[in-house]
Amino acid sequence: MTVGTEEYTIYSLHATGVDGVDRLPVSLKILLENLLRNAESPFVEEGHIAAFEQWLEKGYSSQDIAYHPVRVVMQDFTGVPAVVDLAAMRDALARLGGNPGDISPQIPVDLVVDHSVTVDYYGTEDAFEKNVAAEYARNGERYGFLKWGQEAFDNFRVVPPGTGIVHQVNLEYLAKVVWIRVEGGEKTACPDTCVGTDSHTTMINGLSVLGWGVGGIEAEAAMLNQPVTMQIPEVVGYELRGELREGVTATDLVLTVVEHLRTHGVVGKFVEFYGAGLAHLSIADRATIANMAPEYGATCGFFPVDDETLAYLRFTGRTSHEVDLVRAYAQEQGLWNDPSHRPARFTEILSLDLSQVEPSIAGPKRPQDRIPLARAPHILAGKEGRDTTGKISVPLKDTGGSLSHGDVVIAAITSCTNTSNPAVLVAAGLLAKKAYEKGLSVSPRVKTSFAPGSQVVTEYLSRADLTPYLNRLGFTLAGYGCTTCIGNSGPLNRDISQAIADHGLNVAAVLSGNRNFEGRISPDVKDSYLTSPPLVVAYALAGSMHVNLQEDPLGRDAAGTPVYLRDIWPSEGEIQEYIRKNLSPKMFSQRYASVFAGDDRWNEMAVPRGNTYAWNKDSTYIQAPPFFDDITSPPRDEFVLKQGRILALLGDTVTTDHISPAGAIPADSPAGKWLQEQGVSPAEFNSYGSRRGNHEVMMRGTFANIRIRNEMLADVEGGYTIHIPSGRTLPIYDAAMAYGRENTPLVVIAGAEYGTGSSRDWAAKGTRLLGVGAVVAESFERIHRSNLIGMGVLPLQFQKNDGRKQLQLTGREEISLRLKYPEPAAGMTVYMDIAYENGQSRCCELTARIDTAGELHYFRHGGILHAVLRNMAGQ
Repeated sequence: MTVGTEEYTIYSLHATGVDGVDRLPVSLKILLENLLRNAESPFVEEGHIAAFEQWLEKGYSSQDIAYHPVRVVMQDFTGVPAVVDLAAMRDALARLGGNPGDISPQIPVDLVVDHSVTVDYYGTEDAFEKNVAAEYARNGERYGFLKWGQEAFDNFRVVPPGTGIVHQVNLEYLAKVVWIRVEGGEKTACPDTCVGTDSHTTMINGLSVLGWGVGGIEAEAAMLNQPVTMQIPEVVGYELRGELREGVTATDLVLTVVEHLRTHGVVGKFVEFYGAGLAHLSIADRATIANMAPEYGATCGFFPVDDETLAYLRFTGRTSHEVDLVRAYAQEQGLWNDPSHRPARFTEILSLDLSQVEPSIAGPKRPQDRIPLARAPHILAGKEGRDTTGKISVPLKDTGGSLSHGDVVIAAITSCTNTSNPAVLVAAGLLAKKAYEKGLSVSPRVKTSFAPGSQVVTEYLSRADLTPYLNRLGFTLAGYGCTTCIGNSGPLNRDISQAIADHGLNVAAVLSGNRNFEGRISPDVKDSYLTSPPLVVAYALAGSMHVNLQEDPLGRDAAGTPVYLRDIWPSEGEIQEYIRKNLSPKMFSQRYASVFAGDDRWNEMAVPRGNTYAWNKDSTYIQAPPFFDDITSPPRDEFVLKQGRILALLGDTVTTDHISPAGAIPADSPAGKWLQEQGVSPAEFNSYGSRRGNHEVMMRGTFANIRIRNEMLADVEGGYTIHIPSGRTLPIYDAAMAYGRENTPLVVIAGAEYGTGSSRDWAAKGTRLLGVGAVVAESFERIHRSNLIGMGVLPLQFQKNDGRKQLQLTGREEISLRLKYPEPAAGMTVYMDIAYENGQSRCCELTARIDTAGELHYFRHGGILHAVLRNMAGQ
């Protein structure tokens, strides 16, 4: 294919021989091209390509395929442990007699440091500088380790702290839509594809780049040229019609989509958007919808290439040749969206009329629990289940004023979900301007912060002269990172925390993020609500979730006249005019020209050198993990678990935040006690997320979320269990260690949607290190199921109408597991023998959620990385 003066080799979909290839969804065409281009891989078989014809007939297929992404993206919370694993693999390969240097990424890997900045300082114009200084003081060792990795490994780049959020940097700079590989002087063009160690890697689907989140373990394997094994997915066609009404934002739209698709059920499926409504959605709007695919449960939410894609590439500073290449390739390969053509063959079709979307928020504990803004106070009163109408009023001695049920104590404009969208950020700035001009202000008890996903955001807000108004309401720049959305909201004022604890106050956080699970945003705040950036500002002004923003005034002006949200809400025309005048392609080109450079702190950091890492045994941040200590042992030929105990009996929708928290480390927790034993004071704990390079901290933090509920203990929150047979109530870590000393194998029993949420590999790593051999649940979220297999833990699913309640499990039972077949197979049946405390017994059948032959191969080796190491060593 020739574009301009350049000639490219392509792997033509028309030459596959697949009958009806033009009718495949675009996302499946990309998978098909991937197989065709990697046909010489030992993992790709001829039947993989032929299976797409079967998919076209039925709309689904049980065929396993081997998917080779073009590149990997990571953030530092998940990226640091991935680099730790690679460093440990070098040591292990040396023990097996191999060359440690062979362990290096074989495909491009970009890591963006964005998860470690905490909102310690806020509301002042020097907050950013202070937060970055604190970030380096806490994380210098981790950052030095990443710099070592950047020098030690090939194909590995690091975007330093204070630059942006991985998904926004990916959208605005890293993504190409069409990727170019140069080998032997030949240029091959192919679809840009990626996997990432963060659930919201899906955001890049808004720019027609197929990508989704995987666990760190799976990403490490992809780096080492191992495929992502998967079944050809079902694809749900989601037709968008009409256009959004005045005053309705992309955030309102995505919360509606999340509710719709989560209710319908799309776990493990692709969702592909099409229809006339696409013409009315910018790439930023589409990226907002694609970002929250994990919240609606899909593997990805994909948008095909069209003129809007090309316009965004031009707008963000990509070259004219890159844009021409995308157009030519997409049209040649049938990846171009043409509304005049009949829709692709989808597994099923859903639709949404954009004109019916209304202003909304979501919460207080799940993103899919959408609440129409007009009905919010009424619904919230019902959800809270008790009188929280503000009758309790606790004076705040230091902060000033008082605190009541339902008051807002955190208001954060944060997260790649919305800060990648100029329309909602300009709307927030204009709302702040109009509010300030009306004389409105934010109560001191509200912790306000602004953490955009790229430096471009602050530049265009400053050029538009909106920054001063955001600053005056307290929304000063806190950092370029995930902050509140990942739980790095920082501490509340001491008197506020004390009032909440002493009086059991049910206060709230509002944030423009994508996650609001229990215990995630702040240990002091039980209720968290997702909203658009302008509504974050509005709720900060109102100060309470009990204010009806569509009917009640936000405050009064200098003359005492009530000021309503409708009085200061900017029009769509006004927003677009600000964008037109204040954003330019040059802005993106200049900001990203030095994206890998870093500031003086980064460049002056001392870096250890060497082919292998010099581990510091006294470090509380970076330690060699024990995962490969048994690497010289042969792969297992059987799975046996006899007379095991239940470590935890858990309910529905247990998230990876519950299993492996990312926020504050309590001083009285097993992890907190261990850190203090190492001489680390509570003030220097940092967070669980920042210490993911140290297994000693992370295994102690597994199942340690302050809001997790073990059904073995009635009315108890937190990571506790009952040790059997002693009957002692212990932290789960302490109980697991006791069972380990007694050589008692362990299982975890759970309800539906186990492992929903972030692609947190430590949720699986910690489970393994506690000695858990199997997790039995009613259903699994995709990424966590894969992660468990990647760590050699067996995911088992109850069959038919069985479950923990139907089997009347209390957690005191003795559990044995045995395979039905002599030889393990994907999807095998496993028997679970239950010995009840009263002497009775029962047997039930479980399905092993090892779904592909590749996953079975990894499981038998004890994990993905074990299989890779043994293969590299020739064993």
